[in-house]
Amino acid sequence: MAKPINMLTTIKGSLLDGFYPKGWDLQRIDECCAMGLQAVKTPAEHWHDQFKAIPVTNVDSMDTRMGDAIANEIERSRKRGKPLALILPVGPMGMYKQVVRRLKRSRTSADHVTTFNMDEWSDKKGNTFPGDQPGGFEHAMTEALFGPLGRYTVPESQRNFATKKNLPTYADKIAAIKAEGGRLVTVYGIGRACHIAFWEPQIAAEFKGKKKKKWKKQTHRIGQSLHPLTIEQNALHSFNSRMTLIPCYANTIGPGLFLKSDFCIGGADGAYPDRGAMWQGMSVCVTLQYGPDPWIPSSWMPTMPGRLFFMKHLGGPLEPAAH
Repeated sequence: MAKPINMLTTIKGSLLDGFYPKGWDLQRIDECCAMGLQAVKTPAEHWHDQFKAIPVTNVDSMDTRMGDAIANEIERSRKRGKPLALILPVGPMGMYKQVVRRLKRSRTSADHVTTFNMDEWSDKKGNTFPGDQPGGFEHAMTEALFGPLGRYTVPESQRNFATKKNLPTYADKIAAIKAEGGRLVTVYGIGRACHIAFWEPQIAAEFKGKKKKKWKKQTHRIGQSLHPLTIEQNALHSFNSRMTLIPCYANTIGPGLFLKSDFCIGGADGAYPDRGAMWQGMSVCVTLQYGPDPWIPSSWMPTMPGRLFFMKHLGGPLEPAAH
């Protein structure tokens, strides 16, 4: 029987040589992908003792549990009489329906909440989409959360979007909320290249050796160049495969903000069980078991209190299959 080809030994000299971020340990990534669901969700040494990885059976369950977790934070902070800072993504999005249902049912106003969208498409200079343009994140949040909340919504003056002018103010605004006894809660998805927000893995190349501590202090980037895997992921899931519409740059928060979270709520739904296909399996397995590394931004999320809800199929083992 012929010995199977190991892709890890054939990359050098191919088109993939130099495509993946230089700091990725591909052997280590492959080991994470082969672990299987039970091992992937088992706490590792680097996990915070209040972090849990929770597999779910379908997208509706994930949306409901993420939405409940967000609504819990809003309702509890309201009862405590304290402000709440929420860093929010545009993807995943389904949880916002549950947040709206919960707050309307409990008649809880979100006027004590200040939201910070974690990123936004931009050009190289950080210029972003107009707020009302479809495809832009401000438009998406208005449609999914702020509009449907009606009388219970977050005041417009407390909604922050990642524009070139406003993004640099995030750190001070969040610090002021925490100084008043408020919490910072980050809600996140995981990118194909394991980014959080649009904080891409290749940024780590700028912070080698002793500069690693500086990487952790970076609060934001204006006009960050996106990895090709990020562009392709969003072409498939936000632009109906029309990659010509996708900017190659974005404004984004950095680890200097999300690593200061008091609690994090993550979600990963990139699996299609009826087709036996997925795009997010590697990202989830590596996030949970690789260990914190600037080259894998999402690998830091288990080091903080929080929950990561993910479709159980993403936990592997991730074996090849023809379709």
